[in-house]
Amino acid sequence: MAKAHWVPATTRPVIMGTRYMVSAGHYLAAAAGVRILEKGGNAFDAGVAAALCINVLQADLTNIGGVAPACLYRADTGVVETVSGLGWWPAATDPDFFRSRHGGRIPRGINRCVMPAAIDSWLTILSRHGTMRFAEVAEAAIDLAENGFPVHSVMYETFSGGGALKAMRTWPSTRAIFLDEAGAPPAVGTVLRQTDLARTLRRLAAAETGASGREAGIAAARELFYRGDVAEQIARFMAREGGWVTRADLAEFAVDVEPALSVNYRGYDVYSCGPWCQGPVVLMALNILEGYDLARLGPGSTELYHLILEALKAAFADRDRYFGDPKYVRVPMDGLLSKAFAAEWRERIDTRRAAPGMPEPNNAWRFSAQEPLPSNWRFPEPTLGSVEPDTSYLCVVDAAGNAFSATPSDGATSAPIVPGLGFMVSSRGMQSWLDPDHPSAIAPRKRPRLTPSPGMVLKDGKLVMPYGSPGNDVQPQAMVQFLVNVIDFGMDVQAAIEAPRAATYSFPRSSDPHPYSPGAANVEGRVSPAVIKGLAELGHDVTPWPEWTGSAGSIGAVKVDHTTGVRHGGADPRRVAYAIGR
Repeated sequence: MAKAHWVPATTRPVIMGTRYMVSAGHYLAAAAGVRILEKGGNAFDAGVAAALCINVLQADLTNIGGVAPACLYRADTGVVETVSGLGWWPAATDPDFFRSRHGGRIPRGINRCVMPAAIDSWLTILSRHGTMRFAEVAEAAIDLAENGFPVHSVMYETFSGGGALKAMRTWPSTRAIFLDEAGAPPAVGTVLRQTDLARTLRRLAAAETGASGREAGIAAARELFYRGDVAEQIARFMAREGGWVTRADLAEFAVDVEPALSVNYRGYDVYSCGPWCQGPVVLMALNILEGYDLARLGPGSTELYHLILEALKAAFADRDRYFGDPKYVRVPMDGLLSKAFAAEWRERIDTRRAAPGMPEPNNAWRFSAQEPLPSNWRFPEPTLGSVEPDTSYLCVVDAAGNAFSATPSDGATSAPIVPGLGFMVSSRGMQSWLDPDHPSAIAPRKRPRLTPSPGMVLKDGKLVMPYGSPGNDVQPQAMVQFLVNVIDFGMDVQAAIEAPRAATYSFPRSSDPHPYSPGAANVEGRVSPAVIKGLAELGHDVTPWPEWTGSAGSIGAVKVDHTTGVRHGGADPRRVAYAIGR
């Protein structure tokens, strides 16, 4: 068939620019990042500006009081660092509360709330690496919150979900902002305003007034939120509603800044956050896949999908066995990321038959320099249940080659809005376990095991790209398939994003009630019937998704060509993401 004249091979063209590029989960957030770059800000200023806008524009999925892990690259040092953006359980947390009051569930509401972390993540990044004041980077978010924006399809569908809508109707503070008088979600195209949130952001900006310098001003904004009047409002609301977050908790909380983890995959250094999130799943799966000649199999083949799904099953098995807050659980990360450990997994993977469920985890301690930690971890039983939607993504590369990659999350459907403040306190407690023998068991001051997990790629010490995706447990699966498309098959970023995806659910999922469906897999409907049939014959319990689905994630990426200096931006058409550059 002749090639269509002038028509791109993808649904959208690759967005190219020579100065900078922004890819964000909402197009207006991408535009806000561009405005900051045009004013002379760097990638970190622009990233925080776009992220604050995401917290407004995608309030159904993210929040300034939620979570916001970030992966950052500085061109002047070549260092990749991570900012946790994840809160811990309050000191007064009682795990037995969920067993005695909720039948062993961690339901929507005030008692699943952990420390609000996103705003600290943004302020920390701005203070450490930015050049602008908070008031400058928050300007667009304040405008969007105060004057409103048109409700988009993702927000409408999220708010319309049965469990989400039921919960929002029971919380007066949430209902007043996001539902109409009849308790219905706003229709697509309706202008949504969040005046309390705008007022809170203005208060944080005003706190900078009179400060001795930029960093002192940012510190003053942080002081207001975690130790000042905002903290007092949060604590009063929590006490009134029976929550555990106190003013003392808020005053003590701070996000963590630490080196990123990495593995080398076919000459590319791929980075992730630590095992307090699921980021290392990407690295572990890539280590396994490196031992196969994927390029020979070709994109979209039965054999390729099979190997990717089996490598992910292996990584998810080890995630369930070992991952938890490293401040409370000893995680053999050196063993989990070793090439020898991956080689042992390849000996267990059958290239002609799918594992019928989650495989037994491998013994990572044998490959670790750490002393083994005794464990009573138990292999999970199959369970049913649904999990809640979550998360957005955004990344920026500036003219100097700095890169920002972040995965904000925690939307308004999972815990009530704090009256007068316009945001909710992170509900990420839903990603803890009530089983005391699980490495991610709930405990006071311990962090849940987070799904949001942004990434970064370098080669020979130079930036290749920031990248990431929303999607709960599909996040690392979408990210692995994207990287294989770019690295093994040489696809451009947009083609790599749009290629049909598969996902396995043959492991306990991260969010309560942690459903586990042995052998279950989904494949987008654009995959040929022959491939779907082939996967089923290999033993995968395949259910086709629609041809395009937001359930398959929403990858964003900016790839740098160091020969030309061009930045290549890609954004996923599966949701409302867009890339903009110059």
